[in-house]
Amino acid sequence: MAIFEYLEVFLILLCILLFCFLRIKTLKTGSAPTNWPVVGMLPGLLLNIHRVHDYVTEILSECGGTFKFKGPLFSNMDMVLTSDPANIHHIFSRKRTTLSLLNQPRFHSILERTVWRKIETGLLPVLDHFSDQGTIVDFPEIVLRFTFDIMCQLMLDYDPGSLSVDLPYLPCEKAFSESLEPLFHRYIVPRSIWKLQKWLKVGDEKKLIEAWKAFDDFIYPLISSRGEEEREESLNTLTSFVKAYEQSDHISFVGDSRKFLRDSVLSLMIAGRDSLSSTLTWLFWLMSANPSVENKIRHEIETLFEDKKWRVFSAEESRKLVYLHAVLCETMRLFPAIALELKSPCKPDTLPSGDHLNPNTKVVVAFYSTGRMESIWGKDCLEFKPERVDFIWRRDKTRSVLQVSSVQCWAKSMSW
Repeated sequence: MAIFEYLEVFLILLCILLFCFLRIKTLKTGSAPTNWPVVGMLPGLLLNIHRVHDYVTEILSECGGTFKFKGPLFSNMDMVLTSDPANIHHIFSRKRTTLSLLNQPRFHSILERTVWRKIETGLLPVLDHFSDQGTIVDFPEIVLRFTFDIMCQLMLDYDPGSLSVDLPYLPCEKAFSESLEPLFHRYIVPRSIWKLQKWLKVGDEKKLIEAWKAFDDFIYPLISSRGEEEREESLNTLTSFVKAYEQSDHISFVGDSRKFLRDSVLSLMIAGRDSLSSTLTWLFWLMSANPSVENKIRHEIETLFEDKKWRVFSAEESRKLVYLHAVLCETMRLFPAIALELKSPCKPDTLPSGDHLNPNTKVVVAFYSTGRMESIWGKDCLEFKPERVDFIWRRDKTRSVLQVSSVQCWAKSMSW
């Protein structure tokens, strides 16, 4: 008889929860999810997972730019979501190790030389080949290979040649794309679950294990094949990164140096490859959807370079392309390279919004939402308007957010 009593209690509780759900769903007009007993706000998130970026934007618009999400009990999913420009500026200005590296004159010269070499030897021949054949090409695939080769050259002084006419299969290059979704699942699946999957080598964790092997097989030989003196010259970017972190007050360099080098290379390659390719893809998509914008870009280039002939121009010359810069900024506002970025403070901190953070609190910076806030950009915030940049430069906080959006893809491994 006891089992029937327990079943009766369970059914009563289930009915109560169902009634509450229907009642709240009827009364509630806002976007913020309901905080349910035991399961927290997870049901609301799962119902909107297919439109998660727009859903987060609706919540943050309703809550003034910052929202505390409560996950299920024992899931370690509690987090703070923010699109507040002041909060974002606060988070990304607390540690500038990677940004100082990117501001070095030597890095700029290496980057400029590497990009133009890859354009001439990889991108243009491939595009010409498919154009001559009249073949439809997967443009995101092309730019992913383009940025992958560039990052390998910058970080490892090695060109894998993934961007060529035959589009060769490279396990390491494919591992980047195949590992993103499993990594995302680690943030929404209880730690005990994905730890068990990792131990059993099944599901998403099996994909990550295979991806890590591809990374190791590619990166370790390139790191180990050079002596320390040669590494100083050929891996100047990575060497500067390591030195900066060794001298940091927040992070001490200990343990296996090869593993540290691998992780540093990997974090910057992931940041550079995916973010740059995403930005380029959206840039050309927006230009194709706005012919007038494309015409203005062409006119600006032809006016600046009066000979109207194809030639390599320097990064310094490109600074004169004001309208093109505005188009790029507007592209990153609407479609940031990293829509959601996770950060955690090393010690207690308080955001400008007044929210107190304990050490290791998960803070999700919603760049996608920041670019769609009417309070920041006006009622036409969903429209693509490069002319908006004239307004941006008059707003210090907004300008800081825009600058962060431009470089945060390189700062992915930083904590504050």
